[in-house]
Amino acid sequence: MERSPNQDKNPEPAPTEARTGAPAPAPVSAAPADGPAPAPPSAAPAAADVPETPQGPAAPDDQSRTGRAGGKKRAVRWTLGVLALLVLPLLIAETALRIDYAGDPKAGTYSRNRDALWLGHAWVDGRRTDADVTALAARLADTGIRDLYVHAGPLEHNGTLPTSAYPKARWLITAVHRKLPGVRVQAWLGDEVAPEKPDAMHLEKKATRDAVVESARQIVGAGFDGVHFDLEPLHSGDRNYLALLDALRPVTPLLSVAAHQIDPLPAFHSFWGTVTGHPKWWSQEYFGQVARRVDQIAVMSYDTMQPLQSLYGGYVAQQTSLALEVTPADTDLLMGLPFYHENRFGHRAHAETVPAAVRGVRLGLSRTAPDRATFGVALYVDFAATEDDWTSYRKDWVRTS
Repeated sequence: MERSPNQDKNPEPAPTEARTGAPAPAPVSAAPADGPAPAPPSAAPAAADVPETPQGPAAPDDQSRTGRAGGKKRAVRWTLGVLALLVLPLLIAETALRIDYAGDPKAGTYSRNRDALWLGHAWVDGRRTDADVTALAARLADTGIRDLYVHAGPLEHNGTLPTSAYPKARWLITAVHRKLPGVRVQAWLGDEVAPEKPDAMHLEKKATRDAVVESARQIVGAGFDGVHFDLEPLHSGDRNYLALLDALRPVTPLLSVAAHQIDPLPAFHSFWGTVTGHPKWWSQEYFGQVARRVDQIAVMSYDTMQPLQSLYGGYVAQQTSLALEVTPADTDLLMGLPFYHENRFGHRAHAETVPAAVRGVRLGLSRTAPDRATFGVALYVDFAATEDDWTSYRKDWVRTS
């Protein structure tokens, strides 16, 4: 599953995510186990007509066992055939990802000083202090980070946002602007979305979309430099989401979104949705439609189900190229880096590492648009990051000691 930066109403929990596994294959029916039915007594052959074998004539029980054995063989052949149809494309795709991870990135494919960092809710609910802002400023000095996505929600399912959710926002914005000149503070707002999550936000309702727009207007009035939306799970082709973005653009000076990954294979979201009920990916065309409506788009390029660093890095390289191909030059494209270390379905901490992600980003950038200025990485998330994560980001992407 994609990593959801959404947080519930608790102060600073680890973000939650639906975990949908593929259903087990339907049981295979074997052939009838009783073998051929015996002939009526009047049609029974004479003993002399029964063919002899070295062991003697075949008994009815022998015929039944032969039927069962044949049925089992057919079931095994059928199962192996289905597995081959599923495994072979997977092996081909994984081999392609390993190839994508090969080679050397081009010189100069480093930070463009347009990076971002997701920050937890503690920064606006009163738990952080001036000392924390001072430490944050020291942490971000001489990096490429110019945007902070500060969790100020979540939105209610009806699109509204209580002001009680961000009581210390004005203090944080003032402190950041003072200690980190040029760094923008965006309000990170999110919610789960129907129809996949029925008890969630229904974007098909105009009243709900209007309430979200009003919430954005409200958050800008509180002093935030922009609004960063993470609404999940959004299915590819959702026109209601596009309508919401069109309505949001005029009310905020900076509009950014967290985006789903792009189909690694053509129409893969349709196949995965049929198998699991969770389409997960967006088509490349839909990704481009979203990117054209915003100032920033940050790909949640983690929770990829890849088991090895080389495959994960190749996947990120592929995603970077796919996103670059359809993101307008005047829209900032950011690729997510995994600053967290959970082990669960869809995410293996030993595989999804910052070094592998940065190498993948640089390879994709090198092959597709090495000179693009409107490009960066987004670090997810501050409260789960380790010193090794920060060191890798600085060494491999920012290129500082």
